[in-house]
Amino acid sequence: MKRFLLLISTASLAACATRPAEPVAIVPATPAAVATAIQAAPAQKNEQLAQLFEAYDKANLAQSPISKSYRGIRDEDYGRWGDFSDASEVAGQQRLQATARTMKALFDPASLSASDSLSYRLFDAMAERSAAAFPYRELDYVFDQMNGAHSQLPAFLINIHSIANAEQAQAYVSRLSALGPALDQLIAESRERSASGVMPPKWVYPYVISDIDNLLVAGTGASLQGHPVVDDFREKLAKLDIPAAQKAQLEQNAVAAWKGSAAPAYRRLRAEMVRQQAIAGSDDGIWRFPEGEAYYNMLLANYTTTELTADQVHELGLKETRRIQEEMRAIMGRVGFTGTLQEFFEFTRTDPRFYPKTREEYLSKVDAATEAMRAKLPEYFATLPKDPLVVKPVEAFREKSAGKAFYNSPAPDGSRPGTYYVNLYDLKAMSLNELEALAFHEGIPGHHLQRSIQTGLGDVPPFRRFGGVTAYTEGWGLYSEELAKDMGFYTDPYSDFGRLSMEILRAGRLVVDTGIHRKRWTRQQAIDWFMANTPVAQGDIVSQVERYVVYPGQATAYMVGKLKIMELRDKARAELGDRFDIRGFHDAVLLPGPVPLDVLEQNVDAWIASWKAG
Repeated sequence: MKRFLLLISTASLAACATRPAEPVAIVPATPAAVATAIQAAPAQKNEQLAQLFEAYDKANLAQSPISKSYRGIRDEDYGRWGDFSDASEVAGQQRLQATARTMKALFDPASLSASDSLSYRLFDAMAERSAAAFPYRELDYVFDQMNGAHSQLPAFLINIHSIANAEQAQAYVSRLSALGPALDQLIAESRERSASGVMPPKWVYPYVISDIDNLLVAGTGASLQGHPVVDDFREKLAKLDIPAAQKAQLEQNAVAAWKGSAAPAYRRLRAEMVRQQAIAGSDDGIWRFPEGEAYYNMLLANYTTTELTADQVHELGLKETRRIQEEMRAIMGRVGFTGTLQEFFEFTRTDPRFYPKTREEYLSKVDAATEAMRAKLPEYFATLPKDPLVVKPVEAFREKSAGKAFYNSPAPDGSRPGTYYVNLYDLKAMSLNELEALAFHEGIPGHHLQRSIQTGLGDVPPFRRFGGVTAYTEGWGLYSEELAKDMGFYTDPYSDFGRLSMEILRAGRLVVDTGIHRKRWTRQQAIDWFMANTPVAQGDIVSQVERYVVYPGQATAYMVGKLKIMELRDKARAELGDRFDIRGFHDAVLLPGPVPLDVLEQNVDAWIASWKAG
């Protein structure tokens, strides 16, 4: 799914559209060779299974230089992008399934340790989800305002490609030179899909073209001063202790690579996007594709890891919306507002007191909330994040189209911190009422805590340490927002209202995502529903709805995952009574890493049973 996204994304998006935890370019070693090696090894079954997973991971990395960079591996592939072709994806899928067959042929999960048996089941489930999604891969959009190489490759260079020596600087230049061929490969794929009618709605194209133009017109003079990518290279290069002449030559090479390779390819991409815009339709849902219904059903199953139907998801969203509205009415009474709930929504949307005046004001308040939360973590968590967390604004060249907020995981070697990106393009879409909940979701105790712990799980296979399950990861992020209330936050009733605003947005996603892709709602119908039923700022509503159009199904995972975690916590508390330990419960959820929701329930049940047994 979202081929380019699977190759490069490490994070959670906009409040926060989590993408797969680490790029999994699925190309393991030949199963026959692995089987031979295992059968010849004298090690026990648990070690043999580890060998299989390590061989799988090693071959994945060999095929994905970008994945290596996310892991902090800077070797001979550091200057390459990898192969974005469909042929590469087909080969990877075949090898993934062959590796799963090898695993099942060689191992009996009942003969493995508890941890390895879990790894067996998780790998098998991952392969099954991938096999179910694979037939629909050509229904994904190659370029849209949320996804695509046009914005993600420059962002990768800026945020992930570090430079510690001249060789790594040259690798940056090599990647700039390779931007042209990489974009051309994806332009051809996008053109081919458009011939089959697979294009985003017409309104998407101005966003993509705007991002392209931001990169094409940026920079002045022969050295492109002010260009976001070239300036990033220049700033990293300046920190190196190498001769000035060598620095000057590398900078000259970088400018030439952008001008000679990247910029012409961006112009070709722009021309293709303009061409597609002229012929694109206005329907928003994927129901319009011949296999649209089956495609959407697969997406819901893939993202939620449940068997909920689209209609059931829709009804769940309506039910949760009504519940949260009742809680909002209670806060409306606490602050003494007289009027209808919709009038209160409009008040909180429009009163200037609820919005930052400057970017600096917003960021300073995020820092304060994060530091206050950090002091409380030990009371609720036995296992704490070891990686630092930094907060950064989204880069200017992509902030118009990027999501509201997202998170990038730390590098396992400690070379890169966890990063919470906040989009401050439109301050009127960044309510101060929601600031605490958003920071807790993306940072601590949300994504940063969970992903730092996961990345540090050195005793589990790499696919668990660096992979992801959306319902688990985003469910944890949304759970963290409510957990913060238990921890004593949201003392200002308007901040608590902001928390509920964030939660009702997630409930509304169940309604609107299924409305667009199952019930054939238009983009405007979805916007109108949000405006009538939630206090979310109009600008945020528009970007949220536009996200669901091009990223179908993904946004349903948040509430489904959160409700399961809450259900399991309530179950554990009811069964254990005074023996219930919130720190132990959080370890039971976090220490196995991301898992489908049925496996999460099994893990928590086992933890409950172990406490009952003393």
